[in-house]
Amino acid sequence: MTSAARASAASSSDATVRLDDSLLPDEFHDIEGEGFDLEQRQGLRRVAGIRTDLEDVTEVEYRQLRLERVVLMGVYGYGDAIGAENSLKELQALAETAGCEVLEGLAQRREKPDPKTYVGSGKAKELRDAVLSSGADTVICDGELTPGQLRALEEIVKVKVIDRTWLILDIFAQHATSREGKAQVELAQMTYMLPRLRGWGESLSRQGGGAGGSSGGVGTRGPGETKIETDRRRIRNRKAKLAGEIKLMKTARDTKRQERERNAVPSVAIAGYTNAGKSSLLNRLTGAGVLVENALFATLDPTVRKAVTPTGRDFTLTDTVGFVRLLPHQLVEAFRSTLEEVAGADLILHVVDGSHPDPEGQLAAVRAVFADIDAHHIPEIVVINKCDLADPLVLGRLARREKHVVQVSALTGEGLPQLLQVLEDEVPHPDMLVHVVLPYSHGGLVSRIHSEGEVLTEEHGETGTEMTARVGAQLASELNEYLVA
Repeated sequence: MTSAARASAASSSDATVRLDDSLLPDEFHDIEGEGFDLEQRQGLRRVAGIRTDLEDVTEVEYRQLRLERVVLMGVYGYGDAIGAENSLKELQALAETAGCEVLEGLAQRREKPDPKTYVGSGKAKELRDAVLSSGADTVICDGELTPGQLRALEEIVKVKVIDRTWLILDIFAQHATSREGKAQVELAQMTYMLPRLRGWGESLSRQGGGAGGSSGGVGTRGPGETKIETDRRRIRNRKAKLAGEIKLMKTARDTKRQERERNAVPSVAIAGYTNAGKSSLLNRLTGAGVLVENALFATLDPTVRKAVTPTGRDFTLTDTVGFVRLLPHQLVEAFRSTLEEVAGADLILHVVDGSHPDPEGQLAAVRAVFADIDAHHIPEIVVINKCDLADPLVLGRLARREKHVVQVSALTGEGLPQLLQVLEDEVPHPDMLVHVVLPYSHGGLVSRIHSEGEVLTEEHGETGTEMTARVGAQLASELNEYLVA
């Protein structure tokens, strides 16, 4: 079977996996380390030697990103040396995920970035020297720069300058595979690019149209629309079209979610910081086979898998896109329909990397996004992943700070039985108590009570199956005629 076929098979939501708390850690699904489409993803890596000069490649003239050898530049406030170091390391990880070779990293301490060039004039010259000595062709800044800052800094260093936001957008563009994911990324890129659209030389100051004037040839005389205005109009039109397409896709997903809600199937969302191990955890629990890679934003498209608690109740596990510090607001808006998988969940497994230097910072960054998408009120379980690599002091500190914590290792299977028990206890229970006698000819209803409800007692009598169970409102209404006192 090809990797594409395996990925297609893995995306099917029909497979049901029973989560049995009697399983030993080494008996969980042994596919944590690789997803079915890993080989395909690796084929998207950038190749050294591609030109990086500015060129007009489409009717919309903007700077084509082809990253190779880069120098990192960050501006950080005073008093947080550890935070600044972690931030620059994360920027390096982002750059490497995008396919760059990081040659050097510089940081400047100042109260706030320079409004004109992001860094001070002296640091800008030092950055120019670093670019010359290292042979870099791109500078990546750890922040979102204004169009004026990008242009001014580019004029000093004489190579392409991009910011953290565009870098993250570029990674998303590389990793998006589904039709909806690609549309969401393109919409975010268009939103970011529109105010930064500019020409190279005078290419966007040409004018066309009009019915008067003295020069320029037939059809070009007189006041008309400049090319940059034309391109802006085209981008706005494209944004409107993409927004309409995403709205239609959202309707299809809402229909599937409503069907699950109608059938009273609880939903559990796996959310957290990027590269915390969310997909690894999903693979371990369900055998989903989704991509697992030691890279940021390996997962963009939500994966929904059906699972069963140790007592036999159905629920869904959803793997979602990872969050990151200073996640671009363009992405939050573009991916809002996808992030609603988190906002609409009954329970959130908030996965955090226990081996990360600043797990509390990861928790805070993710909860800020929860607030943006109105998911902060949903019950949350903090799952500290990679506990086999974490410092015991850090694990103890997190256990004291957080109300509900489970320590696991998706790699070794440590803590997974405890997590299953937590899911058994925390997945919402049906709220309507029924006592029914179902004829033996109605085996389908018996099966639904087992899958959708919680069976308390079950006896087989002469006339049928007598059951006491907790079920959802929809199923309870279908059982009305079989109720007994």
